[in-house]
Amino acid sequence: MSDFLETLIAERRADMRAPRGALGYAPRAGMTRPSFPAAIRAARARGRIAIIAEVKRLSPAQGPLAADADVVAVARAYEEGGAAAISVLTEPRHWGGSMADLAAVAAAVRIPVLCKDIVVDERQLADAEAAGASAVLLIAEALDDATLAAFIERATALGMSVLVEAHEHRAFARAAASGATVVGVNARNLRVPAEIDADRIEALHQLARPGQLLVAESGIATPADIELLPTRVDAVLVGTALMRSPDPKVLVRSLVDVRRSVG
Repeated sequence: MSDFLETLIAERRADMRAPRGALGYAPRAGMTRPSFPAAIRAARARGRIAIIAEVKRLSPAQGPLAADADVVAVARAYEEGGAAAISVLTEPRHWGGSMADLAAVAAAVRIPVLCKDIVVDERQLADAEAAGASAVLLIAEALDDATLAAFIERATALGMSVLVEAHEHRAFARAAASGATVVGVNARNLRVPAEIDADRIEALHQLARPGQLLVAESGIATPADIELLPTRVDAVLVGTALMRSPDPKVLVRSLVDVRRSVG
């Protein structure tokens, strides 16, 4: 069986070796970036879980979701529904994303925007910053400790926050030890994308350090799914269910309205 994550890493490294074309968007210099961690903390202070609503056109596990979606309209619906932040897929082959999508969303909303990709090169961090991202995703399984630390430092220097995610036990322990303010447990196994372990957050959440913000990713579609999460979870990232919803604003609102304990 092929390792999908290793395929993704190889593809993105090849992209970074290829000649760089036009950006496809206008760099946004000197902009104010809403704080990704602060948005999560604000939701928790209100007794809610922070909803990170995702914009993605395709899914490696489920195929097309909304290949021709108006990403700005989708993002605005998420914001109107009460999302704390928006995640935008920028990986082109398997999720159908682009930095142009990220730039369009960042220019259209007032809440933080997370750049979600397979980051293997510091130039991707610079691209995310130029497109207007408030935060960038780093995958612990894709980076050794030295590179992870260097990318966190570089993203911070560029004015962005970092979400370090992992699916595997050892990798999440590394994510938690990285010192990142925000860490995530992905229920989806990126090595075999069709596999989702709904119990992954239950198994790993205690590895998060005191003061770290914890995000549960993948497999969350309804308020009932949120109610089952450990109270340690501060935020959830929801993508497929929202992209398939006939009214994503209403679905976001139903997720936002789930009461959670404060602190």
